[in-house]
Amino acid sequence: MGKVTGFLEFERLEEGYEPVPARVKNWKEFVITLAEDQAKVQGARCMDCGTPFCSSGCPVNNIIPDFNDLVYRGDWQSALEVLQQTNNFPEFTGRVCPAPCEAACTLNVNDDPVGIKSIEHAIIDRGWMEGWVTPQPPRSKTGKKVAVVGSGPAGLAAAQQLARAGHAVTVFEKNSRIGGLLRYGIPDFKMEKTHIDRRIAQMQAEGVVFRTGVLVGAWPADGPGSKVTNDASQTIAAERLMADFDAVLLSGGSEVSRDLPVPGRDLDGVHFAMEFLPQQNKVVAGDKVKGQIKATGKHVIVIGGGDTGSDCVGTSNRHGAASVTQFELMPMPPDEENKPLTWPYWPTKLRTSSSHEEGCQREFAIATKELVGGTGKDKGKVGALKTVHVEWQGGKMVEVPGTEKEYKADLVLLAMGFTAPVAGVLEAFGVERDARGNARAHTEAQGGYRTNVGKVFAAGDMRRGQSLVVWAIREGRQAARAVDEYLMGASTLPR
Repeated sequence: MGKVTGFLEFERLEEGYEPVPARVKNWKEFVITLAEDQAKVQGARCMDCGTPFCSSGCPVNNIIPDFNDLVYRGDWQSALEVLQQTNNFPEFTGRVCPAPCEAACTLNVNDDPVGIKSIEHAIIDRGWMEGWVTPQPPRSKTGKKVAVVGSGPAGLAAAQQLARAGHAVTVFEKNSRIGGLLRYGIPDFKMEKTHIDRRIAQMQAEGVVFRTGVLVGAWPADGPGSKVTNDASQTIAAERLMADFDAVLLSGGSEVSRDLPVPGRDLDGVHFAMEFLPQQNKVVAGDKVKGQIKATGKHVIVIGGGDTGSDCVGTSNRHGAASVTQFELMPMPPDEENKPLTWPYWPTKLRTSSSHEEGCQREFAIATKELVGGTGKDKGKVGALKTVHVEWQGGKMVEVPGTEKEYKADLVLLAMGFTAPVAGVLEAFGVERDARGNARAHTEAQGGYRTNVGKVFAAGDMRRGQSLVVWAIREGRQAARAVDEYLMGASTLPR
């Protein structure tokens, strides 16, 4: 597990960033991956801690001490083999995962944790560069056919596992390109889409068939989910998939955005983040977007303090916004967590993203009371927000008298999370939903990920609700094993 005394000798080294003035002028990734010798030093910091809490903190249970040690010893190809045993797409998680493994690192008890994410990033990038990442087609076919609905990280992980088990897998995606929220939700400056494209090529060589622009089930004409990106030119009934395939896995995203029910919500210039972000991703990909929502020269208010809100901040800065302000309903968290209280769990602390560093005013414990329209030629358009600061008393939010304020706003982006998957797919198959509107399917080993409908399974955000890419990959992998067990009576796929 690295060098025995490495954690005493070496400091944590963060990945570098290109300077802000340069990176906000384009949509390219700007993280500077660790060099080989730097990654070796980080691997050396991994302790012989006996119980690797990092592995249990990682949703896909990466075998972290092993690949840290292999990088330290210079055996990069073996490190890649270990990494790929548990994670189908380390290039995704190595870029966009918040790294709960590092929060759980034993060294994090009283020091800086091992740079696990940066090591993972370095391993997979080198693996692609050296040509070590190759297709793994099955030795034999089972004759069974599986439909995967949704091509986000859960659907892709499940499809790859099932194809490697010998099943004939077809992935259905409503948009014109594969990737789901990896493609349309994550900005290119955080993850360029070439990483998805080469995985698609690998999976096609393994036998996976991709069908884009195909909507399974019905699409709402208005209401929740109607504004989710949807480029479908063809619709397939759920009954058709049930007849043509031996099993169906529903792995779409939790795409219905949480709304802001305040006066003025219907003003022009107020949009969901998932109206704003996918448009820019399409433009970067070379698509033409009519009436693109642009932040150029505007005073932008982003409501929501999570990752999606941060992505809106970074995108607005690249558009050339006049100002960007981000609202968070919860109070400002502490700069440092109380490690004896929180370790090895994910702590609440102030997190400043690379997008925040590019220029953003952050307001905490603030609620929007009203969206105010402009006057004259700006009538009907948003011009300002009326806000009030809040505090939490007995678990309830209470307004603080005398803290009312008005903020200028030409563009308001709602990034307050997601409430449920688009209901049309679940309704088309007759799948029962839980109290939050997600597909009802438990994760127990026997019969896990099964819905109430015979051969229909559900995984990822569609089953568990809004979550991380790494959780989606875990769910996809586990659901693939459940589908394989259902089809074959037993499975050799890893959990």
